[in-house]
Amino acid sequence: DLRTRASQTPSPTMKLLSVCAAAILGSAAAFAPATPPATRTNGVSLQMAEAADEFYIDMDRRNLMNLILVGSAAVTVGGLAVPYIAFFVPPGAGGGSGGVSAKDALGNDIFAAPYIEAKGAKDRSLAQGLKGDATYLIIKEDKTLESYGLNAVCTHLGCVVPWSAANNKFMCPCHGSQYAPDGHVVRGPAPLPLALAHCDTDESGKIIFSPWTEDDFRTGGKGWWN
Repeated sequence: DLRTRASQTPSPTMKLLSVCAAAILGSAAAFAPATPPATRTNGVSLQMAEAADEFYIDMDRRNLMNLILVGSAAVTVGGLAVPYIAFFVPPGAGGGSGGVSAKDALGNDIFAAPYIEAKGAKDRSLAQGLKGDATYLIIKEDKTLESYGLNAVCTHLGCVVPWSAANNKFMCPCHGSQYAPDGHVVRGPAPLPLALAHCDTDESGKIIFSPWTEDDFRTGGKGWWN
């Protein structure tokens, strides 16, 4: 029995060899190069590619929105700026340029021949003139049309000034300003004469108003409305 146990029990040398072999195998396994997980690497690359595509799509969308925003702002600013700038642009030269047909209260064109026939000498009646302003058509003593019309807007505070045939002058009911038959001031508080407009007839006989850009014959200087 003692011999059998002795043969089954490993010797110290064998134990030492076993321990050394196990240590060598463990060291080899620890320093062996690891095989990269191909599946995981491919997945990360795919996610990065998708993220890059989304970035480009977002940039395109952002650029489009910026263009829309800038375009909308430009249209808005332009719409506000054009009338403001146009206000400071002087009207076209007088005479035949920039003319509009005189219209009655119903918006119909006024023709010289029937209009003069229906009115008396020295008549001053309102028509729609330049920029839609109320403007007086003047019939002279010889029953012909005066070469100028008078803007009916009072130069004090903008009231429409009626013609008083009995007093032979324009008399503003708002603050008492008065104007002579040719529109110059005879009583304040109005500071300036009524604005002038050329008054002519075209080939069809329509009465045409056009801007007066020459000197004001009543004051000898440049018209205040230019």
